[in-house]
Amino acid sequence: MDINSDDLKIFVTVIDSGTLSAAAVHLGQTTSGVSRALSRLEDKLATSLLTRTTRRMELTEEGQLFLDKARAILASMEDVEESIRIRRQKPAGRLSVDAASPFMLHCVVPHMAQFRAMYPDIRLELTSNDQIADLLEHRTDIAIRIGALVDSTLHARPLSASPLHVLATPAYLARHGTPATPEDLAAHALLGFAQYEPGNSWPLRHAAGNSLQIVPALAASSGETLRQLALHDQGIVCLSDFMTRDDIAAGRLVKVLEPFYTGYRQQIHAVYYRNTQLAQRISCFLEFLQQKL
Repeated sequence: MDINSDDLKIFVTVIDSGTLSAAAVHLGQTTSGVSRALSRLEDKLATSLLTRTTRRMELTEEGQLFLDKARAILASMEDVEESIRIRRQKPAGRLSVDAASPFMLHCVVPHMAQFRAMYPDIRLELTSNDQIADLLEHRTDIAIRIGALVDSTLHARPLSASPLHVLATPAYLARHGTPATPEDLAAHALLGFAQYEPGNSWPLRHAAGNSLQIVPALAASSGETLRQLALHDQGIVCLSDFMTRDDIAAGRLVKVLEPFYTGYRQQIHAVYYRNTQLAQRISCFLEFLQQKL
């Protein structure tokens, strides 16, 4: 029996999903069906691709080799499909976009109905990682990253820049008082980032400089979680304008210490590996998103 593209897709999806059950959900199949398909593939190859236990799966040496080849073949198939579509001037194919959850929720999701109406042949996959992810490993075409970039192997396109605001709810300030200077923050409950120290450096002018390093009383890995904590009167937070603009306009959050703002703006980049002729589906998404930002 010959190996076909469905075999490759199922195998790669199992690896990317981490479990047979997660792969089954992604593929719209049953877990038992995915397991049987994987076993048939191993029979065709007459080798084991995975060692499986009740708790985990690990690639064999042959499995790793096959995975690399399978990814390359599927990518080539997508490129062929896209080349044909481009001849008809219709951007098409799979487009995977990754962004931290706050940016995805506040800056991407609200515009997707319009984008899909404009480009109905693009198959969008939206994922959220709050940390830098390996684009190739996760088969990601575009990653939206906030703040300074450190990975020089990626090619970046500036999309926008967002100011930061120091914020709290009126109820929190009514109970605990409004800080008059950055030094007053020491007496308040501060909400900050876990595992992301740059997010705990607030752009406020004070006696020791233009950046105030805070120690969070309550920390979270996601900016959206911090936003929700602030909205529930848990403390003072420093977050980007793009995710708090509506809260400020509605009065749910109010700015504090505005006279001490430095004017710092967080850079927003799209990063990707292709630095020559970008695929048409990637270009049209970047241009669309840049207009919206």
